[in-house]
Order: sequence, then structure tokens, then C-alpha cells
Amino acid sequence: MRRWIRPALIGLAIILAILAPVGQGNYITYVLTSWLIFSIAAMGLNLTLGYAGQISLAQASFMAIGGYTTALLTLAGWHWMLALPVALSFCFVVGLMLGYPALRVKGHFLAFVTLAFNTLVFLILRNEEWLTGGNYGLVGMPRPDFGLFSTMKQHHFYYFTLTITIVAAVIMWWIVRSPWGRAFKALRENPIRAESLGVDTRRLTLLAFAIGSTYGGLAGALVTPLVQFIEPASFGVAHSLRILLMVVVGGAGFFFGPFLGAGVVIILPEFLRFTEGYYLIIYAALVIVMLVFTPKGLIGLGALLRDRFWGKRVARGDLKQGAQLK
Repeated sequence: MRRWIRPALIGLAIILAILAPVGQGNYITYVLTSWLIFSIAAMGLNLTLGYAGQISLAQASFMAIGGYTTALLTLAGWHWMLALPVALSFCFVVGLMLGYPALRVKGHFLAFVTLAFNTLVFLILRNEEWLTGGNYGLVGMPRPDFGLFSTMKQHHFYYFTLTITIVAAVIMWWIVRSPWGRAFKALRENPIRAESLGVDTRRLTLLAFAIGSTYGGLAGALVTPLVQFIEPASFGVAHSLRILLMVVVGGAGFFFGPFLGAGVVIILPEFLRFTEGYYLIIYAALVIVMLVFTPKGLIGLGALLRDRFWGKRVARGDLKQGAQLK
């Protein structure tokens, strides 16, 4: 019976995502679209941090690289679908280069390296006004138009983003379920043992950064036509920490963690606005309490509740019973 629960929940989640904007105004639809976009960015960081165990505080910088590349090309007359592969390829190459410091430094040292990279990207975007518009940013990027289907309306752009999110999630599912995914987990748990078993930890570390950065670039490429305005402050260090919070709150190393974490960070504050000036205090308190009692995030909390009410699955229980009888 348990094997049918996950497909049923996935199907239910997709149906709810399809029905979510029905009857809602443009603002709620915009918030839901932002949730999908940040879920993509969090998926990439979850691969780098949650599966491969490589700390990164630069995910917002790759959103910036993907966003600005797409913006510049679409403003030059390119269609969004043609600009997207260029942006993703650029993010993949830059992410691959950022992965090289991870071959030499670990832990908080790696966090500082990625933090410095995020700051570097922010300074370039702010100071190179001839290319990025500086603090004034870029404006007027068109939304994708496919002839019979235009994304100019907010609801249409939401379903366009939902489709891309599902495709990105399917690709990520394939990655984490493939031998690569198992190798990423081995790299996270014990790099020395993984290398002794023949795992190319050097290549996996670089791939973890490159693929995770590409997902960040995809999220940035979607932000550009959503708001049709882009400026450096939208991709500062605070936004990288925000994406990190999504991964931790949802559950690092769990596939569906980024979706739940992005929901908490993006959607929950909207439900708490009725408290007026206190909603940020309540929101912060809820996040702190949750992280204290469920350090594995919302997915970890779900696993605890499942084991409590359904019982924890025991492997080779017959051997355990036989040992007790002796």
C-alpha cells in the first residue's frame, strides 16, 4: 500500500498546483509563480548542499547571471526560448569554475568562497552600467509568446512556469535516482570512503556545483519576464541566504524539501499579513521553533509522524527476534 502513497500525493500536488490560481487575482497568482520559481532555485541548491554536501551561498548570483543574460538577449530581439539555452550554458560553465575551490576547501571556508563570489557578481552588476544598467537595472523584457499561447496574462505565465517547473523536477528526479545521485550521497556522507570505492569525487563535486548553478540560472531566466524589471539588489547575499533557508526548512537532501521550504518562505508570510506589523515576528518565531524541534525540516517532521503512527519499517526483523530469543 505504501508504494502507492507517493504517486498519489504527487498527483494530488500537481492537481492542486493547477487549480491554485483559479479565481485568484493577479497578486496571488504572482506570489504562486514566485513560489514555483524559487522552488527551482532551491532544487539546485538542494542538489549541491543536500545531496552532495557542498555548502554554497551563491545561488542568488546564478539567478542573476541567468536573469541578466536572458534580459540582455530578449531586449536585443531574441525569443526567450532561444535566450534560455545560452543563459543555462553560461551558468553551467561559471558553476563548474566555482566548483574548483570546493576541491581544496571545505565547510565554512567554502561558504566564505561562495559568499565572496556572490558579492563579486553583485558589484559587477552594480558598477558595469554600460551593460547592466547599474542600480537602475533593465526594464521592458518581453514575456514569451508562442503564437497560439501568450504568457502576457499573469495566469498564463503561471501555467507556463508550472510546466517548466514540472520538467525541471522530472530531470532532477532522474538525476538523484540515477547512479550519479547515489554517488552524490556517498560524497556527502564520506568523501574518503567514496573515493576508495572508485567514485570520482573531483568530477562529482564540479558537477554538483554546475548542475545546481544551472537550476539557479533557470530560476533567474523566469524571474526576468515575470517582473519585466531586473536590478542588482534583487540578487544580493540576503537572497542567497533566503534560498538556503528554503532548503533547510523544507529538508536538505529530500527531493520535495525545496517545494515545501519555498512555500514556507514565499507563501506563509502572505497568510500572516492579517497580523499587520507582527507577521514577520510570528513568521521568524515559527521558523526557529521548527528548526529547533525538526532539524531535518518539514520532510523530516513528516517522516517522524509517519514512523510514530504507522510504525517504523524494520529490516530483517526475524533476525532481531531470533537474537532476542537466544
